[in-house]
Amino acid sequence: MSESPSATVTVSEIVTALETAYPPELAESWDAVGLVCGDPAEPVRRVLVCVDVVQATVEEAIEFGAQLIVAHHPLLLRGVHGVPADTTKGRLIHRLIRAGVALYCAHTNADSASPGVSDALAEAIGLRVLAPLSPHASAEHGATGIGRIAELPAPEPFSAFVSRVAGALPATGPGVLGAGDPDRPIRTVAVSGGSGDSYLGAATAAGVDAYVTADLRHHPAGEHLESVAEVPALVGVTHWASEWPWCGQASTVIEVATAGTVEVHISTRSTDPWNFRAG
Repeated sequence: MSESPSATVTVSEIVTALETAYPPELAESWDAVGLVCGDPAEPVRRVLVCVDVVQATVEEAIEFGAQLIVAHHPLLLRGVHGVPADTTKGRLIHRLIRAGVALYCAHTNADSASPGVSDALAEAIGLRVLAPLSPHASAEHGATGIGRIAELPAPEPFSAFVSRVAGALPATGPGVLGAGDPDRPIRTVAVSGGSGDSYLGAATAAGVDAYVTADLRHHPAGEHLESVAEVPALVGVTHWASEWPWCGQASTVIEVATAGTVEVHISTRSTDPWNFRAG
């Protein structure tokens, strides 16, 4: 890609850079990743990076003058037979096309890539990554997979660690929750961006002191904590907050690939459904 400031960067060139960083073959079989709408040959001067494609982020992209949205969550995850404008997702597709904004989504391929979503989460918290939590089946060198096992520079009480996580991630209505002995020393940590209670067993098997993830459900979390064996303390964050650090990572991928000729904006609009709490 040319480094000339006057060079024209296309949608397809940015897609190539993103798919080099987040190979589509790393995506789960049920996932839907790639270019959702837009002309691969269209020029791109501005890109908006976000976690969710919703009305707020679509309007933000249009206000920014973006020609491309790069999102983590797929807009059309399940098969559809139409996108009429009187449906929620159809309305967004129509808005994007009318405004000339392409949409690209990198989901579980960005989760498994190295570096990927959980690397960004670990880095934000101040952890050093050691290995994947659940290695990818086809990984040649064991570096890719869901979640990460990591460590702190030095042990700290669980209460201090929960405060560390809260301070590292964007504020949300529900906030950050901790489950465990506040005085327990924490050194090794597992992290998994997004919904991660299906990896509670993997975190326990890894022998870490704490596990940070989103969408922890009542029964799996409760059964985990009631185990007769020593298990990791739990830190529950919101889904959006756990994956938002990836936006900075993806932004860097685009900026490096385009030699700074494309302006990238990271959305800070929280797209968590829960926006306030009582009490």
